[in-house]
Amino acid sequence: MTALRKTPIALTPDAARLAIRAERASDVTAREALLDACFGDNRHLRTCQRLRDGRAPAEGLALSAVAKGRLVGTVRLWHVSAGGIPALVLGPLAVDPSCRDLGVGAALMNQALAIAKARGHGAVILLGDAPYYARFGFSGLKTGELSLPGPFERDRLLGLELRAGALDGAWGMVAPLPAVAPKRASRAKNALRPVPRAA
Repeated sequence: MTALRKTPIALTPDAARLAIRAERASDVTAREALLDACFGDNRHLRTCQRLRDGRAPAEGLALSAVAKGRLVGTVRLWHVSAGGIPALVLGPLAVDPSCRDLGVGAALMNQALAIAKARGHGAVILLGDAPYYARFGFSGLKTGELSLPGPFERDRLLGLELRAGALDGAWGMVAPLPAVAPKRASRAKNALRPVPRAA
């Protein structure tokens, strides 16, 4: 699997005030309007939507890009089982058409992948355009034996290992998982718990 690469972002003066932050409840209306504009009214019928319906994104992995006080981009990641292997599915990634030349999509991707790796997640999969996502390290090398719960184009099912070997042996259906803490984050949380003293 291709190593995680940090894609350089060339911000124009118009993007200088771009901020990427955790999604807020106040972003919902603007996010939904942006997704409708980018993907159309039938976006809820798409195969990957079946992995998201009725669920919350993974903790800390719903991001908004804001420029001049306006939401101009969004990305969210969700817990899934990739043929029995815990992973994240990325999507949707959307950028306001008026901001597509400002590096907003790359900035959102880099931030989301950095957070996922820091939180101890092992792999990210997505359904998308291979030439675009290859620059972030995604490829179809370890997703060839995976399936989605609905129609999809095989060459668009891509994966990225955030930890070497995380997708080794991935085979079967990609299915939603309840929100769970990745192993590394769980250990870190346990390390912060007070140890009971002997009486």
